[in-house]
Amino acid sequence: MVAPFSGPEHLRRAFADGLVGLLDAEGLGPYLLVLANAVFDPGVLERLRVPLRRRFEELAERCRHALRHGHDVNEPVDDLLVFLKLITVGFDNIEPSLKRRAGRWEIQFNQVRAFRPKRISGSHVAAMQVPFNPRGFHFNRSFLRKELFWSGRLNGLETDLFYNKFPFVELHLLLVPNRRANEPQFLSRPYHLYVWELTQRLGAALPGVGFGYNSYGAFASVNHLHFQMFVRDQPLPLAARFWRHNGGERPYPSRCECYDSVSVAWERLDELHREEMSYNLVYLPGRLYCLPRLRQGSYEPARWCAGQAWYEMAGGVVAFNRQDFELLDEAAIEAELQRMQPG
Repeated sequence: MVAPFSGPEHLRRAFADGLVGLLDAEGLGPYLLVLANAVFDPGVLERLRVPLRRRFEELAERCRHALRHGHDVNEPVDDLLVFLKLITVGFDNIEPSLKRRAGRWEIQFNQVRAFRPKRISGSHVAAMQVPFNPRGFHFNRSFLRKELFWSGRLNGLETDLFYNKFPFVELHLLLVPNRRANEPQFLSRPYHLYVWELTQRLGAALPGVGFGYNSYGAFASVNHLHFQMFVRDQPLPLAARFWRHNGGERPYPSRCECYDSVSVAWERLDELHREEMSYNLVYLPGRLYCLPRLRQGSYEPARWCAGQAWYEMAGGVVAFNRQDFELLDEAAIEAELQRMQPG
């Protein structure tokens, strides 16, 4: 097993140490990544609060100076827009993430994630597959190399793992297999087999590991094949034993299918592709949760919901303001999941 993935403490240490190193990297992108990961993790925030403030003031003054003198700020447009929002808010008003339960569901207050660019997750989608666009946003962009957590052969395949710039689960990483092959966000059988086997292998050393996947049209934000890695202390809500898909009595509010056979799971995914049915996936060791759902753009999400990607379909809610975080209840969350039922 590769060193960072040989145990939870190795991964946590490598994850945090990588963030410390990124804080000194040039550009707004690395700073935004470190800040968003720090406010999501209290331990990292305690370690980095002082240097985060100092770096914020340096970057803010650099932006102000350029704009006051009519110069361009030489940064990716997405990063500049997010940082200008943070300047408006002010460093002292950037709030750490909070978490609570609402019955069977979990809710988090994640202020910084509210500032992220939506990219294709905010657009109407007419099909499940579109070609890779070399001129669009993708993981081969040179400025993203600074945001790389790890790169090498993982379970026999060349793989890149990037930090998630705006995390919403613990130890949140983006796995991009065969990055230079420029595969669009459309799951083929070889990559399904790869992630199934990788999840099993990592699970032996990393309890709580899993991968989320958003099909194109199910709030994927980048049309470049990727999976979202996490290592959780507590299972996702959809993994609770009382749900019918796990052998219990209670029906899940939205359609949720559970597979413990990699081949049977692929037969179902292939069927969904033929039907042009959008879906979200959660890979856990030896198990796949498949959630067929309405396609983005075909309905209007609730005011408090930016859209239902794999985490939301698995029973999580990301609230962008304190009022929604404090007042949102179990019934509202279940009602929104019920709306995702495909016709």
